[in-house]
Amino acid sequence: MSKANFKKICDNISTISPFVRFVGVIGESGELLAYRRRPELVPLLNAKDTQYQFSHIAIKTDLESFFDKNLGEIEFVWEERKEVQTISFAIKKLRVWISIDKKVLRTEMLRIIDSCLPIVKKHS
Repeated sequence: MSKANFKKICDNISTISPFVRFVGVIGESGELLAYRRRPELVPLLNAKDTQYQFSHIAIKTDLESFFDKNLGEIEFVWEERKEVQTISFAIKKLRVWISIDKKVLRTEMLRIIDSCLPIVKKHS
């Protein structure tokens, strides 16, 4: 898949909801392949912590693959944290990682997930 495809994924997902803070495609080694951040947004993580977060996602992706045979491949993971909510989607060994404003109703989160799934599946 090309960098243009990664950018298109980020662009398409970022327009789903005004509550989307950040969309990034994370590579197998934790590298950020493409991203889109909401304009004028102040990131919650500094550059170093952001790289740690992406490395953590890559390591988790690799470890989770051990269970794919028995449990099936991961479609998405939704995390609720004190400051933000995140969703990650699998595209083979890559992850699409999305952060969303904390104060979003669950119905909006489900709408975002349902809207992301066809975009991600198109590239899987």
